[in-house]
Amino acid sequence: MLLPLPAARAARRSVSVLAFDGMAPFELGCVVEIFGISRPELDAPWYELAVCAETRDDLRVVGGFSMRAEHGLDVLTAADTVIVPGVPDVRGEVSPAVTAALRAAHDRGARVVSICSGAFALAAAGLLDGREATTHWKYAGLLQERFPRVRVNPDVLYVDGDDVLTSAGSAAGLDLLLHLVRKDHGPGVANTVARRLVIPPHREGGQAQFVQAAVAPVEDDDAVAAAMAWALDHLSEPITVADLARVARMSQRTFIRHFGRQSGTSPLRWVISQRVAASLTLLESTAAPVEEIAAAVGFDSPVTFRHHFARAMRTSPSAYRRAFRPSA
Repeated sequence: MLLPLPAARAARRSVSVLAFDGMAPFELGCVVEIFGISRPELDAPWYELAVCAETRDDLRVVGGFSMRAEHGLDVLTAADTVIVPGVPDVRGEVSPAVTAALRAAHDRGARVVSICSGAFALAAAGLLDGREATTHWKYAGLLQERFPRVRVNPDVLYVDGDDVLTSAGSAAGLDLLLHLVRKDHGPGVANTVARRLVIPPHREGGQAQFVQAAVAPVEDDDAVAAAMAWALDHLSEPITVADLARVARMSQRTFIRHFGRQSGTSPLRWVISQRVAASLTLLESTAAPVEEIAAAVGFDSPVTFRHHFARAMRTSPSAYRRAFRPSA
């Protein structure tokens, strides 16, 4: 008989990820990269990862190879965090044993997470009924059609429902997994992990920016990247599109076009997102008033800071500080 999860775990958190027959390897690899690699340099108790499957037989993996999971569904259910990557068939039925294991994990207090089409498994288990959830934009309509009790939001990278979390397309799984690290260990650790992976610690915007996106020439990317790097060094100062275009040595119109192609957003929206990201560490690691933090990261007023922070993080700066700096 499985015992309920204790109110407070020891320093190390257990994470399980479900492997399917016919699965694609990318999402599983993302989970292993975030939670399965020891990171002693972080000076933070890390995770214990278990790869689980319904069967101990070899599992076929997209790309022409196979794998065998070391653990079964009993270990999946017992973890603090349970992650379901993309299912191989969004129109097929999910195994009753898997849906039962997901419900049992959730009932015990586990945090249940899906990446991309893994949301179909969570929906089949009834864990998304009455909740907002997301999946890859290509499958959003089908998820809504098959599971009408789910409030599908196709416009976001991930949805944090506290005990049930869902992410959009495969790469958005990295955004959600880093978000979990941020929730568990704070923005400083999450930022360090992001730097190890050479990815941004927080992306603002939704899936729409990735639909039918054009790819800019390499030389234009280099110029835009130079402007981005300059902006990051001058976040506390006023930054205009004219400033960024001057650094990139482009006209404003040309710069805006190439910037949008590379980043999927506008220059000023990107600057705002970087200012919000820069504020996270200050909120967690300092006792500075919100007004000072707003000025330090370049917002012209605390009201503007709070507005953009709430839009990006879905909470207020003060609430974020209480969550990630309990001593506050």
